[in-house]
Amino acid sequence: MLYHLMYALHAEYTIFNVFKYITFRTIYAGLTAFLLVLIFGPWVIRRLSQLQIGQYIRDDGPKTHFNTSGCSLLGGILIMGSIVLSTVLWTDLTNIHVWIVLFSMIGFSYIGFKDDYLKQVEKGSKGLSAKDKFRLQIGIAFLTSCFIYFFTDFDTRLSFPFFKQVKPDIGFLYIFFATFVIVGTSNAVNLTDGLDGLAIGPVNIAAVSFLILTYVAGHAKIAEYLQIPYVKGVGELSIVCGIIAGSGLGFLWFNTHPAEVFMGDVGSLPLGALLGTIAVMAKQEIMLVLVGGLFVMEALSVIIQVGFFKLTHGRRIFRMAPLHHHFEKKGWKEEKVTVRFWIIAIILALISVSTLKLR
Repeated sequence: MLYHLMYALHAEYTIFNVFKYITFRTIYAGLTAFLLVLIFGPWVIRRLSQLQIGQYIRDDGPKTHFNTSGCSLLGGILIMGSIVLSTVLWTDLTNIHVWIVLFSMIGFSYIGFKDDYLKQVEKGSKGLSAKDKFRLQIGIAFLTSCFIYFFTDFDTRLSFPFFKQVKPDIGFLYIFFATFVIVGTSNAVNLTDGLDGLAIGPVNIAAVSFLILTYVAGHAKIAEYLQIPYVKGVGELSIVCGIIAGSGLGFLWFNTHPAEVFMGDVGSLPLGALLGTIAVMAKQEIMLVLVGGLFVMEALSVIIQVGFFKLTHGRRIFRMAPLHHHFEKKGWKEEKVTVRFWIIAIILALISVSTLKLR
């Protein structure tokens, strides 16, 4: 909205010419998202507290978590509201990529909200059944993938880091592959959201990484120089990535230990879906495994734990899954787990960006 209003004045007032630059809009869109969360955060937290919307803790979880039971849930609506408003204000609304990521985010926000709402009604930590949640996720992700496949200038070849000549074309199957990426990333971020600030930190780091990746993928000359797939119009998503990072930093202000609010599934599910959707549209879906390596580790720890438990009739590899709970059970303090996981996320992000030259 601001982009369309302000840039229209550039013919008469040259100062408004800055609104055509993605870099300028990314910076101020991120700041807008940060300020929106910071300004409205205290009011939203008070309202959630008044409505007695709190987090329910697993009985078998670390004992240090029991004192957080009742801490305000649904803080993710702060992030989602900030992302939607900032995106409408600062992006080019004629760009189809923008509308696809908003569709994906809002769809997964609905799933997360429904799950969190049921937890409040049932006064427990279960919410939606795994089957119902998974079915809804696949439905939204499949529609998103269809929109990407049919309504964008899309290349169905996969792009692999380090191997510039390896580009297998999977054709129509790309819809199912993209669905898997979006659902998998959404659930991986959701599983990581178990400690104060643990999920939002790596989400911010991944968002900044994809800010760079989407910008270069949407710039024909830079993409050609770096020998990565050029995707027309996808550069606009770097603004969305800046908005995710900005709103995430604002949320971290309230979510840092000891947390005043938790994002809940209404925040973690759509944030993961956003990252997955952006990775698919930027043709960096394989890179997502490296950028979001921390989320992959958390998800794999659950898969391995459950599989090993069933195969061995009750034995465990980890003291508790997801992985962050394993280290808590070993005696690491919550803050130590969080900061060390952030460090891992930063290292993975740096390696990911470095691969742009290693092709």
